[in-house]
Amino acid sequence: MQHSESVAAALLAGLGGADNVPRLENCMTRVRVAVLDDRRVDVAALQRVEGIKGYVLQGRQHQLIAGPGAAAKVVDAVRRLMPDAPAAPFGAGAAESAAQTRERIKTRYATPVSGALRQLADVFIPLIPAFIASGLITGLVNLLTRSDVSGDIARHYPNLLGLLALFGSAVFAIMTILVGVNAARVFGGLPAMGGVMAAILSSPGLAQIQLFDQPLQPGRGGVIAVLLVVALMCWVEKSLRRRLPESIELIVNPLLTTLITASLAIVVLQPLGGAVSDTIAHGVNVAIDRGGMVVGAVLAGSFLPLVLTGLHQGMVPLHVELIQAHGVNPLLPILAVAGVGQVGASLAVLLKTRSARLKKVLKAALPVGVLGIGEPLIFGVTLPL
Repeated sequence: MQHSESVAAALLAGLGGADNVPRLENCMTRVRVAVLDDRRVDVAALQRVEGIKGYVLQGRQHQLIAGPGAAAKVVDAVRRLMPDAPAAPFGAGAAESAAQTRERIKTRYATPVSGALRQLADVFIPLIPAFIASGLITGLVNLLTRSDVSGDIARHYPNLLGLLALFGSAVFAIMTILVGVNAARVFGGLPAMGGVMAAILSSPGLAQIQLFDQPLQPGRGGVIAVLLVVALMCWVEKSLRRRLPESIELIVNPLLTTLITASLAIVVLQPLGGAVSDTIAHGVNVAIDRGGMVVGAVLAGSFLPLVLTGLHQGMVPLHVELIQAHGVNPLLPILAVAGVGQVGASLAVLLKTRSARLKKVLKAALPVGVLGIGEPLIFGVTLPL
């Protein structure tokens, strides 16, 4: 606790003080900060803070690499040190000033690429703990069902392995609904309505219905179709809210939003999402099957720079779609080579270096690097060297 408080105090000082920080949040490894005045930010001081492994400016957002788990603790500590915002005096002038300030900050930090990627990240990052748990459980089940690894465990404990397999696959059974709920929250709609849209797209009952003499396909387009449909739903919902009288908006808006969005989803957006999904999967498979070492080198060689800039977050829907729609993700093992290579190089540095500080960074960053979280190694070891 004391360590997090000292890190938080040093970060606030480097960011120009608490009054210069209107907003901060964290993802798995990064503390993301918006400031009012960039001139008050001391980047060199931020990079010297113990426990901070790197600094990135993405758009106009300052990002500090703290590592898995540590990022959330640092954000909590910073918020404890920040005084509560003074209550604004009543009156139209104060309300207008606050609204103008919020709009100025939103406009200042908005860039097309970073904004779109941040929205995608906000949809999928809350699901990462569930992915981790399900992946580890599924991997354990796969090992235990192999007789050359576990002997007769599968034969003696079929019910236990059945339960573990259920635990590991649960997140994928409701994946589209979770994405729909999160996407609606991110796009400014009602989360429950986003879940409803996703449930409609994946309903088994679609297979019993024919449209244009063709049976509908439940789940076609996967998370890509869900993102398209929920984005449309949020637009329809907000448009109706502006136009409907308040006395009937609560009842009529959800009804019309569901009917309009679901109809367009079935006729247009789900087939479009399916076509996009099939094209992506086909393109990935062709590139991997025919590209050889050149494609592998380009994919793996470009991945860590993507992580460095945060652009790798835009690939999360692609990974999820490949796994959900096709059961495998041939792209991920190739991209993982970048992380594996970095872990190997970092192990060599650990054996060779005489720097006590570098050894400390390596011992903290290598375990999570082995588990696939490469940012602490990137900013603590690879870039400085």
